[in-house]
Amino acid sequence: MELDDILASLFPAGHEVRVAHGRIAGHGVLRDGRRIHVVGLADGIALGVEDAASLAAQVLAIARQTDAAPILMPIDSSSQRMSRRDELLGLNEYLAHLAKSLLLAEQAGHRTIGLLYGGSAAGAFIATALATGTLVALPGAHPEVMDLPSMARVTKLSLDVLREKAKATPVFAPGLDNLARTGAVHATWDPAQPLTAQLEALLAEPAGDDARDLLGQQRQGRPKAAAIAARVVHEATRGG
Repeated sequence: MELDDILASLFPAGHEVRVAHGRIAGHGVLRDGRRIHVVGLADGIALGVEDAASLAAQVLAIARQTDAAPILMPIDSSSQRMSRRDELLGLNEYLAHLAKSLLLAEQAGHRTIGLLYGGSAAGAFIATALATGTLVALPGAHPEVMDLPSMARVTKLSLDVLREKAKATPVFAPGLDNLARTGAVHATWDPAQPLTAQLEALLAEPAGDDARDLLGQQRQGRPKAAAIAARVVHEATRGG
């Protein structure tokens, strides 16, 4: 689906969402009149320092508001901008700032929902989609923390070896199905049905602790994370 179609399906009651320089900003209205903040990335943009700073500023401004309105983050990006200038300016810190801004907004009572409708990779994926409280996707989305050729360069393993490992280990592999199996993607929405109803259903679910490790266990894509996390909590709190 194109972004215009997504917004029309999400907000049949109307929206004021604009895209400039690959950045999405504005708000929409659900059928019951609830306001939803919309902040995100479009057009396969590579996330640079200016983009990260601008998005973080928008999120922090929302976090200061007391209306507890959710933040919807539609995402279609490439990776972080891999330029010498951005790296010298400390792009990693800008990305961390953006991720922490989303976490702060969630703690301040604004649910953060990532909607992956295109691509996203590497640091851009981590600082946006994976930093939201709940991540959903549309069919055709193609997320990857790291693509296999990049993994080959880092690990010095051949692409053939990595492809075989990716078949057996979802946490290791790129792609929407693998990210869903690990629990990182909460659900894949049906574009044939009104997206507004699917968003309303998600908002009706109680917000709570991060349960992505449990989802990964249930979907057999990340079988050990939940048990390890529970043991860490137990060891850290016993006797205290």
